[in-house]
Amino acid sequence: MKRLTIGALAVLALLAQTAEAKHKDRFPATIALPQEWRPEGIASGRGTDFYVGSIPQGAVWKGDYRTGQGAVLVPPHQGRNHTGLKYDERGKRLFVAGGGSKGIYVYDAKTGADVRAYSIPTAGFINDVTLTRDGAYFTDSSVQVLYKVPIARDGSLGELMTIPITGALVYTTGFNANGIAATRDGKTLVIVKSNDGRLFTSDTAGVTKEIRLDQPVTNGDGILLGGKTVWVVRNQLNQVVKVQLDRSFSTGRTGQVLTDKRLDIPTTIAPFGNALYAVNARFNRPDTSNDDIVRLEPRRGHHHRHR
Repeated sequence: MKRLTIGALAVLALLAQTAEAKHKDRFPATIALPQEWRPEGIASGRGTDFYVGSIPQGAVWKGDYRTGQGAVLVPPHQGRNHTGLKYDERGKRLFVAGGGSKGIYVYDAKTGADVRAYSIPTAGFINDVTLTRDGAYFTDSSVQVLYKVPIARDGSLGELMTIPITGALVYTTGFNANGIAATRDGKTLVIVKSNDGRLFTSDTAGVTKEIRLDQPVTNGDGILLGGKTVWVVRNQLNQVVKVQLDRSFSTGRTGQVLTDKRLDIPTTIAPFGNALYAVNARFNRPDTSNDDIVRLEPRRGHHHRHR
């Protein structure tokens, strides 16, 4: 085989860097959302699709990571709020937490049509959701329970279950359980408690144990779990923090901190490739402010799967 000169190697390296830069340029760094959307939750779907909910409108916008373009998929629903949401690949559905509207909503991810709605009169603030093979689990930041929408093997949805939270996670004044994620096998849930920045595991029966951290992740909002790594959005601090867990999920150490001048009270994140997309909720801005999501790129070697 012909040996390459140092100059030729340098040219090849430059070409590779240029190709990589062009690949990155295909994906917008910031994606605009409809005016007065007031987003809170974001979820990745099939291919380059993603979904963003609107708190006041009870609507969902479907966009494309590659083009930055999109359109309203779920039309506004009077009386509904949309906070955390997740895409269900098996059923091609969206499971949406209803915030202060005391409901949980399921939509067809292709047509935006209503699939099912669950009314929970005793709810406080239904905040976030994660999916496992047997159900969708939701947090309530004001009432010390989890809600579960059972999913049968044939994909049909069961009646709502209310699961008391017991063990180490005890609610105190302020916003409590917020972001939630599930391990790949669906047996363990990870929950962030916003007001004091603690992380907990929970089994599917609601029995919780604390994950002892080297420092709290106060203002913790949405979370993303991949293997033993948890990314925690710290909304008021405009940060996304990496937490590395031990094998037993009993301790965790904070590490890489992602921040950007474009962040403006991010609440949740969704993964695509090696990037994280954070939604700006802008809770301290008027409803007429521009809404968007921001692409963040962790240091190399962090491939994401969403849970």
